[in-house]
Amino acid sequence: MARYLTEPDAGDATFTDVMRALADPVRLRMLTVLADGEYHPCWPEEFLVGVHKSTLSHHFRVLREAGITRTRLEGRNYFVQLRKEEVDARFPGLLDAVLNGALEEPEPAED
Repeated sequence: MARYLTEPDAGDATFTDVMRALADPVRLRMLTVLADGEYHPCWPEEFLVGVHKSTLSHHFRVLREAGITRTRLEGRNYFVQLRKEEVDARFPGLLDAVLNGALEEPEPAED
């Protein structure tokens, strides 16, 4: 049986918190993966954002606490999903604009 991590009600999300969460380039790239609306495993290989696993966990937490994603726990595995419908209901058109902008951003150069 799946469990879910605590997340704020979408109606309680503030514009400032959502924008702060989306202002990070790594989280923007993560959002482009999540844009399909499906659950994705919280593995570095799934997101390919070039950060350590602990840093990736931090980014997942920021997105979840801002009300942008939901996290499902199955056994020892975590899966994350974009809460697009809920965020769109609160801030119409915001995620579409952010995703369009993120997809136009050039990929950062590899070190």
